[in-house]
Amino acid sequence: MQPPENNQEELIKRYLDGQCTPEEAIALYEQLQASGSQRALLAVMQAEFGRLMSAPQEISPAISNRIETRLLQEIGRGRVVSLRARYRRIWAVAAGLLVLIIASGILIFLNKKSVTVPPADMLADVAPGSNKAMLTLADGSVVTLDSSGHQIIQQGQTKVQQVNGQLQYDAAHKEAAIGYNVLAVPRGGQFNVVLPDGSHIWLNSASSLKYPTAFSGNMRQVELQGQGYFEISPDSRQPFVVKVNDMEVQVLGTHFDIMAYNDENETRTTLIQGAVKVKQGRAEKVLKPGQQVAVDNSTGAFSVVDADIQEVTAWKTGFFEFDNANMNTIVRQLSRWYDIEIDNRAATSGRRFGGRISRNLPLSDILHMLESNGATFKLEGRKLTVGSAAP
Repeated sequence: MQPPENNQEELIKRYLDGQCTPEEAIALYEQLQASGSQRALLAVMQAEFGRLMSAPQEISPAISNRIETRLLQEIGRGRVVSLRARYRRIWAVAAGLLVLIIASGILIFLNKKSVTVPPADMLADVAPGSNKAMLTLADGSVVTLDSSGHQIIQQGQTKVQQVNGQLQYDAAHKEAAIGYNVLAVPRGGQFNVVLPDGSHIWLNSASSLKYPTAFSGNMRQVELQGQGYFEISPDSRQPFVVKVNDMEVQVLGTHFDIMAYNDENETRTTLIQGAVKVKQGRAEKVLKPGQQVAVDNSTGAFSVVDADIQEVTAWKTGFFEFDNANMNTIVRQLSRWYDIEIDNRAATSGRRFGGRISRNLPLSDILHMLESNGATFKLEGRKLTVGSAAP
């Protein structure tokens, strides 16, 4: 049955209390997905959290689990993204919380004031990124790769197969000539490649990887620009080396992430599994799983910190993840993934956000969520102007 509009808020409260029948829950979910129906949900969420803001530090796990688990538990399975426990902690300066249920994700914004319902007028939309890249072969020819591609590329005796968003190199014959390929992923794209030794590398948007069509000698070496996630096949006789500008990451067999965008303040190498040695000039550090080396791109300063692995690798699994991130940090990621130009001269850097949401959403959904938390935007074509926000 379809719940009437004037009963919707009461029905949401009943659902949170576990009192809805499955039929009522399904009907409620369908109505919430209809245009404009999130306002009722927002009203209930604001009321639910408004009572909690008098507590200076903590939302109880019971309440947090109630919101996360009970809300759309049966009817939204597969759509709701589980939030980690640390997002349940509210900083002492916070005075409001907003929970938005949109398409395939939940995003929690932490703010200094109470939130308002998003404006009714829709922003212009930009589709999310997709699997696409350009492959430059050893002879200089260029092959266009996209999500739907199925093709075999022959380079002498080296065969490369594309299946959807992945390239697969066959193990080269001993007599095969060695050439260098460059896999370049544009803004608004992602792609992954399996090298001849079986190593698997995922490239984020605005990234490129240069690598040989076969590995010989006493070292396997590739060059990265942008961001890549590496799963390296172990071979003690041929250590694997990733060159990033004047930095080297040396590994035998392991899983790690390198983020080396020119527009970021730091180049970061994060170890997920195994061991790597990071060398920058005379400085070097052997990492343990869960550690991250950050190199300041301006000064070359070298630091080692404990990393949030789930946040670092979120892009590879299809998510944005923000932890106490300012607007400038967020829009740089949006710029690369949605292939848009950013004017953030008026952005308020002091405002912080945290949460996790699918990268498969159209840009308008994410902008509406940020607007609901006080940010302002103007999107004209593919140019996004970030306005100042109230403190």
